[in-house]
Amino acid sequence: MTNKTIRWGIIGCGNVTEIKSGPAFHRADGSQLIAVMRRNGDLARDYSVRHNVPKWYNDADQLINDPEVDAVYIATPPSTHKEYTIKAARAGKPVYVEKPMAVNYYDCLAMAEECERLNVPLFVAYYRRALPRFLKIKELIDEQAIGEVRTVNIRFYQKPSLSDLNNTYNWRVDPNIAGAGYFFDLASHTIDLLQYYFGSVIKAEGSASNMAGYYAAEDTVSASMIFENNIQASGLWCFCAGENLDRCEIIGSKGKIVFSTFGDLPVIIKRGEEIEDLDIPHPEHIQQPLIQLITNELLGLGTSPSTGRSGMQTSWVMDRILGRI
Repeated sequence: MTNKTIRWGIIGCGNVTEIKSGPAFHRADGSQLIAVMRRNGDLARDYSVRHNVPKWYNDADQLINDPEVDAVYIATPPSTHKEYTIKAARAGKPVYVEKPMAVNYYDCLAMAEECERLNVPLFVAYYRRALPRFLKIKELIDEQAIGEVRTVNIRFYQKPSLSDLNNTYNWRVDPNIAGAGYFFDLASHTIDLLQYYFGSVIKAEGSASNMAGYYAAEDTVSASMIFENNIQASGLWCFCAGENLDRCEIIGSKGKIVFSTFGDLPVIIKRGEEIEDLDIPHPEHIQQPLIQLITNELLGLGTSPSTGRSGMQTSWVMDRILGRI
């Protein structure tokens, strides 16, 4: 990119873009949001007015081919990620795509390979790789604050939502749209973050079942993973539990780090009888740190920690856990 400002367009200006990501394209240095698209033109126009975006479209091709749009953020459900990513890449536009990267690993591979063939940058919205809270955990791991890491234990339990209980349609548990159920939507963040800490998972297996029958997708998943440095991890995700729990433990030779992937609970560092709590708040627009790093890379000022290849690897792990590859 030769521009001093990256002019972004959003395909799919739904709920995730209202606070988490959309305003960050205005606030990041060297970044500007100039166009949004939604199939419902009235909603696209409403978003553009509320967020001070100059252009709106109800057709993705028009946004992609707008000569003033330098890069495209794809915030649609996963079933259209591959289509829009490849279209944007063929138009020469760098792509920032929501997670999970696609409905399965092979779609992710096709996206990554096409972008590489065309020499177009591809990034994935695993934004925890850029948040201060999780960067502090990485720093603690790297400096061996708990000694050498031995194993990781993930436990995530969630009560059913009202839409689950009422059998109301929710695309996040429609495998044709989301790829799987809440496991893809939520567990992907933790699995991606752990690969940022420990390198790629080289072996993964698991079991999935539908315990409550609220929807077609799996609602309970167990997994075991081995990272490239032989660290082992176990995980259990249940989306039909009677309680909520979001807990990840990194066990070291001299202590452990405990954190939540989604909550605002303090990070706990335990070494013997010594316990330290670190309260590190998230920014108002939670994707802004990663959007800043992506913008910096496009301007030749740095590199993003989340790429098409790293996002694809996370989808590979999830597909392995679900027994699909």
